[in-house]
Amino acid sequence: MSFITTKDGVQIFYKDWGPKTAQPVVFHHGWPLSSDDWDNQMMFFLAHGYRVIAHDRRGHGRSTQTDTGNEMDTYAADVIALAAALDLKNAIHIGHSTGGGEVARYVARAEKGRVAKAVLIGAVPPIMLKTDKNPGGLPMEVFDGFRTQLVANRAQFYRDVPAGPFYGFNRPGAKVSEGVINNWWRQGMIGGIKAHYDCIKAFSETDFTEDLKKIDVPVLIMHGDDDQIVPIADSAHLAIKLVKNGTLKVYPGLPHGMATTHADTINPDLLAFAKG
Repeated sequence: MSFITTKDGVQIFYKDWGPKTAQPVVFHHGWPLSSDDWDNQMMFFLAHGYRVIAHDRRGHGRSTQTDTGNEMDTYAADVIALAAALDLKNAIHIGHSTGGGEVARYVARAEKGRVAKAVLIGAVPPIMLKTDKNPGGLPMEVFDGFRTQLVANRAQFYRDVPAGPFYGFNRPGAKVSEGVINNWWRQGMIGGIKAHYDCIKAFSETDFTEDLKKIDVPVLIMHGDDDQIVPIADSAHLAIKLVKNGTLKVYPGLPHGMATTHADTINPDLLAFAKG
């Protein structure tokens, strides 16, 4: 197993597959998952000759179950450390949900030459929380509810989320996959509850407005219009107005976890953007 050690002593687990001379594609997972959530896309890009990298965010997956640094600035700093350790240049960074926020903050701060393009899939930017400046956001009660359920019975909560809104399995006629639900649960339960608890604040309250404005590489924003976790109206539709060089692609009827449920649709679009 491969790890880097951060300045504060946290071990970050990562996968690094494919030719080291090939263009890197770096995947950033959502809450409360791990790099395993990108299995399909990593195999897909590997088959197309790319170098593929994915890490477990601190407190998630196989990385240290830290009780500190579970916020976006430190998440981005961890990615900066990973990119330096692996000497990643001209990389394409792809982030889903919370991972999309991590991509936005990292790319806005990355050293020149490290990043070629960025992709935000069902991503949380600009900001999820309802505020005076963001009246269309979700109220704090929603995220307080997440925290309450997490502490009360994490195992059940981590069953209910994927079985319901995350993949749209609560919609009439949905093709439900028990394997997908169980894999979500497995990934979530490997991580640390304290880090997952803190991360709810990170993904809901962090304002990525200035990060998005700073990004000068091409950005592809992909979002399902039936995303029940990160509603499109207050995320992708606002984010596309903030980036300098962005493309918005909306997927009618697709859920938050569309990269898993509809990989055959998402993967070719990712590849086309990578090659374009």
